[in-house]
Amino acid sequence: MGRRLRLLFDTHALIWWLAGSSSLSMAARAAIANEDNEVFVSAASAMEISTKFRLGKLPEGSLLATNLQEYVEEQGFRELPIGIAHGMLAGNFQIAHKDPFDRLLIAQSLSEGIPLVSNETLFDGFGVTRLW
Repeated sequence: MGRRLRLLFDTHALIWWLAGSSSLSMAARAAIANEDNEVFVSAASAMEISTKFRLGKLPEGSLLATNLQEYVEEQGFRELPIGIAHGMLAGNFQIAHKDPFDRLLIAQSLSEGIPLVSNETLFDGFGVTRLW
């Protein structure tokens, strides 16, 4: 039996998983599908999906924007709330990255010691562990 992993979805990876998209890497897909692993969805992703849908930047996201909690529960994923420590760390990063959702996900990954499932190589500059 392999080592149990804890994983945190980047928002795009969550959307791709739920859509069954081939854009998700094989390694990420296998790790998420492994029932021994603990997979987290951040409140930041919920906010990002809802915000982008509301602004028309994610027009195909109607079901996600209204039913994300249900999808997360059906998949057996765990919710990761945003805490004050996450917000403080995200706000204090000295690396120029303006996306507040990404900053929160990076802060949660670092604070909680959970690798991010993401194709964003920019995250490497923050010292996160990425699975892709």
